[in-house]
Amino acid sequence: MARTVWGSTVGKKTVMAVSGLIMLLYLVVHMIGNLKIFFGAGEFNHYAHWLRTVGEPFMHYEWTLWLVRAVLVVAVVAHAVSAYQLSRRDIRARPSKYVHARPRASYATRTMRWGGIILALFIVWHILDLTTGTVHSGGFQPGHPYQNVVDTFSTWYGNVIYIVAMLALGLHIRHGFWSAAQTLGVGSRTRDRALKTAANVLALLLTAGFIAVPVGVMTGVVS
Repeated sequence: MARTVWGSTVGKKTVMAVSGLIMLLYLVVHMIGNLKIFFGAGEFNHYAHWLRTVGEPFMHYEWTLWLVRAVLVVAVVAHAVSAYQLSRRDIRARPSKYVHARPRASYATRTMRWGGIILALFIVWHILDLTTGTVHSGGFQPGHPYQNVVDTFSTWYGNVIYIVAMLALGLHIRHGFWSAAQTLGVGSRTRDRALKTAANVLALLLTAGFIAVPVGVMTGVVS
């Protein structure tokens, strides 16, 4: 039955919607955690350490964090694979352009695929920068996330990469949240306006919340 569901277009859209909502929940929590940087190095570093001790003593050190990472990896892979396969099906179903022009879609809708690629590349860079320190500037310091964040956003390219990715994220969420609601059967004529408003507000808050960190470093509020 699982193969039948996955093989159908509706099944792939459902997987894409559920995995997208899982990632969206993570982004909300992640943004709130990031904003702790405005309370100083002690607060931010303590929060980063707490993430590794969640669930102790029942869970071993970092087990909960790795469990969250595993769920996120599954969600990202499921989201990307279903998006790619749906895109290929769409192209095969319509190999030639429409004779009559279709109604012009919103900018967020038209950039979903490119936005997804930008975000995928950003995730790789973000991990190599602030998790492993492979591409980190200024000398990566394990156990000192506050200083590592300041180092990253003290470079022009670190700010450009991050801000461009967050703008792409906002556009992705703006369309993706509403689309997921339609896929899961939440949308209706009476709810569409409220769902679109919620998508816009959520996209705006997340984009502003994430971008606030590099702006804080650039302006000297975080140093």
